[in-house]
Amino acid sequence: MSLIAAAPNQQDPTQARPTPDHSGVGLVFGSSRCRFSTSCTARTPTSPPKLLTVAVLKFSFGTMGSGKSTVALQIHHNLKEAGLRGMLLTRLDRSGGKVSSRLGVSSDAMEVTETMDIFQMASASHNLNYLVCDETQFYSPAQCDQLARVVDDLNVDIFAFGLLTDFRGVLFEGTKRLMEVADERVPMQVEARCWCGARATHNARLVNGKVVYEGDIVVVGDTDIDADQHLFGDAVRYELLCRRHWRDGIPR
Repeated sequence: MSLIAAAPNQQDPTQARPTPDHSGVGLVFGSSRCRFSTSCTARTPTSPPKLLTVAVLKFSFGTMGSGKSTVALQIHHNLKEAGLRGMLLTRLDRSGGKVSSRLGVSSDAMEVTETMDIFQMASASHNLNYLVCDETQFYSPAQCDQLARVVDDLNVDIFAFGLLTDFRGVLFEGTKRLMEVADERVPMQVEARCWCGARATHNARLVNGKVVYEGDIVVVGDTDIDADQHLFGDAVRYELLCRRHWRDGIPR
């Protein structure tokens, strides 16, 4: 029996050989794509792969009073302090042209109008790292798609915040679209409570003290019992209720 020694640098034919991939995302091993860098340089012990940073569209949702605007302001502050360049956007905030929290903090924000193209606006802003978008339930479905395009085409992170359902218990159009296109969907962890102590799940609209289930979708108001908004002579406000008391129309 004779022994045959393999050549020192001979390639083992049983091992998979990397093939170059000219799509700009690295090397391909079989059917798996390695997302290391935009070059086709093979990994070596002295040069670890450089992972690509991929932006995300994160949608955080909850009822009124669940801390959405507070968290939006905190994220904007933290990223700005870290030296990142971003913008704060809102639509139909109760303070007008600001993102405001019921804790008393607020910040100037760009108002998203009905005709604004958010992608074009972001494209014209150089070196943009992020957008913090409040009251996104009032964004149009097309504008929600524009947010997704900002993430995909410009690699800009989006932190979106909005209500889940309207006073009828139906998803807002903007919320529905964000639920469909967002990379991450996160319920707010601060639970608002009904007057009975149960978890509040519905944003009830009260007109002259009574829960209503019909009317215009957008009527800006607050949950403060002393801050009724008058609509054609009627006092309008919102109250957080559990499903049972919303269904039965029983506010505090």
